[in-house]
Amino acid sequence: MRQSIGSAAALPLIGQLSSRAFAATKGTVQFADIGVGDPGGDWSKYTAASGWGVNLVAFGNAPSAILNVLIAGGGQGTYDIINIVGGMQKPLVENSLIDEIDTSKMPNWAKDSFVQKYLTQGTPGFDFIGYDKKIYGVPTVIQGDSFAYLPEATGGELTSYGALFDPKFKGYVALEDNYTTAGQKTALYMKAAKLATIEDPHDMTPGEIKAVVDFLIEKKKEGQFRVIWNSFEQSVGLLVNKEVYVMDCWEPMVFVANSKGVKAVYAKPSEGYLLWAMAAYIVKNPNRTQEQTAAAYALLDFMLGGWYGAKITSLRGYMTNPQAVSYAKANTGEFSADEAAKVEAITKGVEAKLAQGGTWQNRWPKNVETYESEWARFKAA
Repeated sequence: MRQSIGSAAALPLIGQLSSRAFAATKGTVQFADIGVGDPGGDWSKYTAASGWGVNLVAFGNAPSAILNVLIAGGGQGTYDIINIVGGMQKPLVENSLIDEIDTSKMPNWAKDSFVQKYLTQGTPGFDFIGYDKKIYGVPTVIQGDSFAYLPEATGGELTSYGALFDPKFKGYVALEDNYTTAGQKTALYMKAAKLATIEDPHDMTPGEIKAVVDFLIEKKKEGQFRVIWNSFEQSVGLLVNKEVYVMDCWEPMVFVANSKGVKAVYAKPSEGYLLWAMAAYIVKNPNRTQEQTAAAYALLDFMLGGWYGAKITSLRGYMTNPQAVSYAKANTGEFSADEAAKVEAITKGVEAKLAQGGTWQNRWPKNVETYESEWARFKAA
């Protein structure tokens, strides 16, 4: 999970996403994904149940890039579903780019208690799937982000975003090139530390945004940041090569670093987490057949199911849906005891993050133009 789930660059996809995963007898659903919705290339259960295949295509996640692809790049006639970090409903709806979701067409929707608990109307989470009291996105992932660190280099546990700005790590810190992640986490820290008057890090005023960027520019000029990263592979490399000791990033990057033998830890900050949810949208296409639309809904329902949820949680480290844990435990031929335990632990971990709170990521803030211009000022400094 952010502008590219954080950056303006497309997240490299895991698996063979550009080719058709399984031959279909009825047709193929064109599924655009930012990199974490691929269940290891295995769509066989969906294909067996529906008769449709899935063509998984790499898709960027920066808000402006998404609009450009759908409006000017022919995306409306290309994709059936786009699976991105949610919160993009306002510009997508206002430009008539996505369909309202008919939840009655997805049996698994009613089974997803996470929607009612975290994403229901009237909560900050609703902004990731809804707009104007209507549902436009199907939540596929819910997560809370913080930052990573190498305990052997930092000398122990880090429990505050202040570590990103601590002079003793000068030159060994990296931030993501994204005002909705690095910017919001900085605002969360500055509010808690009383370094600036910030009413709500979720949706800042122009003056508050300027204060955050002024602070970041000051730190940048002091040499605090080794690099401002903008791709998944780059950030993983920074950890694996131990070029940085503290890094604003996503939790899957820690999993990859650990798999490569590097002891990296994802922090539990006292200030709370950057909370967010991915959403799968049905792209508005008046030329799509009823059969193709039905296949798209069937795919969305499949993604709300136990097997897909358990697979994504196991592979990516994100909480998905309430059926994931029970499915992994019950189906020992598909998930080992260790994998089932991992799915349960990750799910409980994300629920703990949501319970602690923090700030919900804002993909389309009220003063989005100011955010963009101020972030450009930070990058240029």
